[in-house]
Amino acid sequence: MTRRFGVDEAGKGPVLGSMFAAAVACDPDALPEGIRDSKKLTPARRAELEAEIRSIADVGVAEIPVERIDDPETDMNTLTVDAQAEALSQVAADGLAGVVDGGDVDAERFGRRVAERVATDVDVTAEHGADDAHAIVGAASIVAKVARDRHVEDIAEAYADYGDVGSGYPSDPTTREFLRAYVEATSDLPDCARESWQTSADVLAAAEQSALDAF
Repeated sequence: MTRRFGVDEAGKGPVLGSMFAAAVACDPDALPEGIRDSKKLTPARRAELEAEIRSIADVGVAEIPVERIDDPETDMNTLTVDAQAEALSQVAADGLAGVVDGGDVDAERFGRRVAERVATDVDVTAEHGADDAHAIVGAASIVAKVARDRHVEDIAEAYADYGDVGSGYPSDPTTREFLRAYVEATSDLPDCARESWQTSADVLAAAEQSALDAF
């Protein structure tokens, strides 16, 4: 049995909620059929595969909350490195080798940064598009996306009085409408919003302009 690891993250770009990273360590040949980039699977299929993955692999999950994402002293590349390293540290062992999805334009540099933050001696290879190229990274992508899916469900429940939150991505009209409605009702952003995102700034600016127009 050749044991390897794969690491990927989900939720780097949304305006709502946390980013998650996941690491999966197992014999890649033991993974269930149908593993692929999590974005290409339905939420129901992701959940089914995630349960199967957890039944045969060691899994680590790390969460980067909104407060860390909005911290002006850091950046998303560094936070992605931190998230992947934290998840990998939960399954790592000396001599274990594997692949992480490159979260930087320079994949090799990204891989080095992840390896430097893991206390054990792991052999890290970083590739762009690794979740499509390697089933073990696709498995990590699924675990991370399911964690993100459940997180969005919790947000939706917490803010149900203000409408559907949608996917949480800036490109989602439902998400933008949720933010507009929340700001209109409260004159502030919800705690789940990334204040440093342009979408949040735009919603606040539009509300301020609307108030001026009505004055």
